[in-house]
Amino acid sequence: MVAAPSCFAAVLPDIWAGTAAGFAFDMSAARETPQRQIGPALEAMNGFVRWLIPTLEKFPRTQKFLLGDRIQASALDVLERLIEATYDRDRAHALRAANLGVEKLRHLIRLAFDLRYLDERRYEYAARELDAIGRRIGQWSKVHGRKSDAADAEAA
Repeated sequence: MVAAPSCFAAVLPDIWAGTAAGFAFDMSAARETPQRQIGPALEAMNGFVRWLIPTLEKFPRTQKFLLGDRIQASALDVLERLIEATYDRDRAHALRAANLGVEKLRHLIRLAFDLRYLDERRYEYAARELDAIGRRIGQWSKVHGRKSDAADAEAA
């Protein structure tokens, strides 16, 4: 193991203490600010993408950069639409786009299974997860639809 040069020895303890070069880092304000709550659809899609990317790496080289990239791009697009729906007031458009993206993913995953790039176990897992994500997006859309209907009724 290589020791740190002596010129860093005096600075490193100050950095870890949060007072390097006279700067004080006050993290209490960051802890107190409320964070946006991540919904179950976004959380599920995030977990699916974390599973999917290493799975696509096992595709044959000829398809890793064709079908594999298309599946990965579609999954990341759905993830992005769900992030947009989380942070945007008008969620309807982003949720419709996410739902359409999930449907595209279902077909692409089925194609990968039919071409034998995915085994049955992985295909079943992907199908179950996409079904659950689709249901969560649908529930979110219904809740959002009720809220916007109530707001429209109040405005009228």
